[in-house]
Amino acid sequence: MSTVTCPECEAQIGLDAGTEVGEIIVCSDCGVDLEVVSVDPATVQLAPMEQEDWGE
Repeated sequence: MSTVTCPECEAQIGLDAGTEVGEIIVCSDCGVDLEVVSVDPATVQLAPMEQEDWGE
C-alpha cells in the first residue's frame, strides 16, 4: 500500500494496491475529494470541481 499526503490538510492517506490513475478518493481527515494523478510514485491533487449544469 502506498501513502500520499493530502494537499489540503497534510494528512497521510493510504492508497490500496488496486488504486488507479484518475480515481477520486476522499481524505478521511478533512473530507476533500482528491484525484490520483500517479501511482508510481503515488501522487494526488485536489479533484476538479464539477460544474453544475442547471439544465442550460
